[in-house]
Amino acid sequence: MNDLNLLAINLTRRCNLACAHCYLDADTLRGGSPDELGTEEVQDVLDQVAARSAGTMVVLTGGEPLARRDLEAIIEHGAKRDLAMVVGSNGTLLTKRRVRSLRDAGALGVGISVDSLDADYHDGFRGLPGAWGKTMAGIENCRHGGLDFQIHFSIGDANADELPAMTAFCRAAGARVLNVFFLVCTGRGEVMSDISPQRYEEVLRELVESQSRYPDLIIRARCAPHYKRVAYQCNPESALNRISGRDGDGCIAGIHYCRITPEGGVTACPYIAHEQGSIRERAFLDIWDNSADFQRLRAPKLGGKCGVCEFRQLCGGCRARPVALGDNLMDADPICAYSPGAGPMLVPLSSLDNRQVRWSTEAERRLARIPAFVRKLVKKRAEAYVAELGEELITNEHLSTLSARRFGAGGPTRPGSSRRAGHE
Repeated sequence: MNDLNLLAINLTRRCNLACAHCYLDADTLRGGSPDELGTEEVQDVLDQVAARSAGTMVVLTGGEPLARRDLEAIIEHGAKRDLAMVVGSNGTLLTKRRVRSLRDAGALGVGISVDSLDADYHDGFRGLPGAWGKTMAGIENCRHGGLDFQIHFSIGDANADELPAMTAFCRAAGARVLNVFFLVCTGRGEVMSDISPQRYEEVLRELVESQSRYPDLIIRARCAPHYKRVAYQCNPESALNRISGRDGDGCIAGIHYCRITPEGGVTACPYIAHEQGSIRERAFLDIWDNSADFQRLRAPKLGGKCGVCEFRQLCGGCRARPVALGDNLMDADPICAYSPGAGPMLVPLSSLDNRQVRWSTEAERRLARIPAFVRKLVKKRAEAYVAELGEELITNEHLSTLSARRFGAGGPTRPGSSRRAGHE
């Protein structure tokens, strides 16, 4: 049975912006769908998820989720059940008062979309003059209001050159994470050109280098499972680069992640529109456990060059991109510029049996306190790290070192914790 580590719930199609790339083709703030899930329907899903696995991360997004007046009630319901409740927002409605209410409801953090440090570019991309200034104010309100935040940067040919500046901005602003999204052309994004395959490869290499340069900032490529291949090519000696992307660094759609539409449909990811069922007709966990496409994604039989690539177990390609072109779910990812070599298939670290690494009792206890949605990946990272050191016993000191590298000296915020960024 596959663990559900991450669940995205699109609470609404309502939005105060008109972003060019929106996969929902979001309506105006006064619009939206008359069939949006009600408060109790969303809370019932949270109850099901918590009963299966407390600690799952739940991302409440939209549209613009802050347009929902019951957002705090939903957050509080999930937080009381030990779910890690976070919000994905354009940031323009994050007033001081709203930040305080989100924090008090139990929100673990908020992901804020920033598409450029050039206000005019950002405003044009988001479809509203002045949006950039409001988003910057929202970031400041989070920073001063004690609510952790991360930055979501949608990258394309037009703004790829901004990556170094955006990385430096995130670190200076106090963001926990920089998520770099590579667009999949769906919704309003169908009219947009994606990043070229060549530039895509260059940016992935820049992300690997940036992570080395800024070890205290988590930098993640989203909708880019090829990051695992590129990281391995940059440093094949690193055991960390042998961890499968299916464990969290690559595409986990239908494997450890899915999303729910504003009307209750369940899909493998936001960019795969085909619904596997509706929570109004079947229990959510029944859909998660038994849907046909999810089963295919969990035991993929890849076609084209993805099917013969020696990196297919580390990467596997994006499954949404061939679907967006009208191809099969298992066809080759069309944006990948890599030509498979003649070498043997690379086996992920998680599949190897010859590691001689043990856990101390204290380290095992500390691992058990880590939120469930990241515990398995933390375990594999710790084992890889200690193996690279040539040691055999994982200790609390090793875990502290890894935590400091990823979250700074204060460590990560945990579900149910009263500590927030700026209040350490």
